[in-house]
Amino acid sequence: MALYSETVMDHFRNPRNVGVIENADGVGEVGNAVCGDIMKIYLKIDGGVISDVKFETFGCGSAIASSSMATEMIKGKPVEEAMALTNRAVAEALEGLPPHKLHCSVLAEEAIKKALEDYYQRRSQS
Repeated sequence: MALYSETVMDHFRNPRNVGVIENADGVGEVGNAVCGDIMKIYLKIDGGVISDVKFETFGCGSAIASSSMATEMIKGKPVEEAMALTNRAVAEALEGLPPHKLHCSVLAEEAIKKALEDYYQRRSQS
């Protein structure tokens, strides 16, 4: 049995939404001190909907695939729906991750939530 699903391999080899959004409406960065993975998510939000999302991930293939899948899952969605994204949903969409790589889907969830929290904080200050 293969360690990684075809979906994981596809998102690792052909990641979606890689890059930076200048003047993003929300930015979230998280890391894992044990493995050294770092994820940064950028959000552009128009009318309460995520119109664009980009990521920069420094880490393993599972971290890149999790970032790619998570950004695909929230693009075009209302911010409330994106805030409800779980690492479990990301892992399921990737057709599973090895147990020792599940933390990568947790990082993706946390990075998106941090970016959304940043968005809400910026809105409350303006």
